[in-house]
Amino acid sequence: MTSTIANSHTGASDPASAAALSKQASLAMQAGRATEARQLLQRATALDPGKAPLWLHLAATSRATADYAAAMQALEQALKIEPRYFAALLMKATLIEREGKQKEAAQAYGIALTQAPPDDQLDPTTRGVVQRGRALNRRYLDTLRTHLDHTVLANASPATAAESLRLKQFFDTTLGLRPRAQQNPSDYFYPGLPPIEFWPREAFPWLAALEAATPTIQSELAATLGGQQGFTPYVEYKDGIPLDQWAALNHSLDWSAFHFFHYGQRFAENCARCPQTMQALSLLPQPVVEGRMPAAMFSVLKPHTRIPPHTGVANVRLVMHLPLIVPPGCGFRVGNVTREWKVGEAFVFDDTIEHEAWNDSDQTRVVLIADVWHPHLSARERELIGQAMIEMDAFNGVTTALPL
Repeated sequence: MTSTIANSHTGASDPASAAALSKQASLAMQAGRATEARQLLQRATALDPGKAPLWLHLAATSRATADYAAAMQALEQALKIEPRYFAALLMKATLIEREGKQKEAAQAYGIALTQAPPDDQLDPTTRGVVQRGRALNRRYLDTLRTHLDHTVLANASPATAAESLRLKQFFDTTLGLRPRAQQNPSDYFYPGLPPIEFWPREAFPWLAALEAATPTIQSELAATLGGQQGFTPYVEYKDGIPLDQWAALNHSLDWSAFHFFHYGQRFAENCARCPQTMQALSLLPQPVVEGRMPAAMFSVLKPHTRIPPHTGVANVRLVMHLPLIVPPGCGFRVGNVTREWKVGEAFVFDDTIEHEAWNDSDQTRVVLIADVWHPHLSARERELIGQAMIEMDAFNGVTTALPL
């Protein structure tokens, strides 16, 4: 069969006649007369060449008559008119796959998938094609990612841990294996600070000394838990504040805190009860801004409690977690990276990237949390940022940054 698209009519377009021919072609296809349907659609596209669905319909009939070259040519016409035409993009991918061009097909499926509606809006046949294309595209991306690991990352020495981490993130975001991490602080955004979910340890030379103090901190925690005094709900909004995802936890001890510092306020009694913990916290470069920072606490999450996805206040500081009591079934996600807490192993993350936590166990989970200055800020920047926060509060007559 020929691989050229017949143009049996010339002259002015006739959309009404083209639509009638398209309907006749549909009836012919339903009756199993693919050749007749194709001829009808060749006439329809000649009468109304600017309609992408007509070209898609012609591609389907060409495919049904095993003229795959003509089908691809018709699809190219459809995509010339509507470059984001999902059905045409998807059929094009299937034709490339039929030719045995696995890489090219995987890439074509990837393009089609960017325009795909939700699966529940697709008919069963199309949904099946999408799922097959999604699997082929993912295998291709995983294979390419492994290739980059072997050819680039394995030979990256003497790259630092931070450089290797950035390379891995570069691979993943470039290939679309995970979305780019985005900072979205609720209040303060300082430009030029990189969005890194979990920071490399080498950026914080004090981590090892803090971790070494874990047993002592655990002892002081045990004493505070025994008395149950000093623990308050972490979420405490007054009436009239939009609660959104915090409604279930507002004024609830399901997520509670034993504060040492909160919005810059020092809780003297709590600090006095945990002198060794305070000694360990003194190792950290915590920000000090009146009414705003620092923050440090024992964060207590009761069994079967989830902290919903949220973002922090300011990207000028990062957040440290030192896990103290972690039963199985606890987890923590920042952006698209999920980790389990391990007792005594601290990490630092950017809380202005969406994050959430959960305790699906039957036991209580406790983590020591504290903020630290962002390591990319100079000493002068830290000073000026703090001054700016204070001046904004003074201008607005704010005397405390605690929830209103």
